[in-house]
Amino acid sequence: MLYFILKAALSGVIIAAISTVSRRYPGFGALIASLPLISVLGMIWLWRERPDVTNMADHAQATFWFVLPSLPMFLVIPALLRAGVNFWAALIAGCLLTIVLYSVMIWLGPRFGLRL
Repeated sequence: MLYFILKAALSGVIIAAISTVSRRYPGFGALIASLPLISVLGMIWLWRERPDVTNMADHAQATFWFVLPSLPMFLVIPALLRAGVNFWAALIAGCLLTIVLYSVMIWLGPRFGLRL
């Protein structure tokens, strides 16, 4: 249980740091957010709990393929905000688009031999 609390606290600190830095320096906050810190931490936690090369390789590769359908959200949200759509509606639209694109990836990926 202590290990779980440590993982959650460290992940929370990273998110809090990103939001704090972003208030003053939006670009630098975005740079920090774009770093695969959570993915790297997830791989570290996974490796400590299950040091299996095949499992880790599958996890890292699937992470790559799932990053791709999340990227359009970061273009849709600013476009909607600049078009006058309120933040919550733009965020929901971006998230819904990502869910649709994740679903497409889950359906389409295995048809091209991807292990997701």
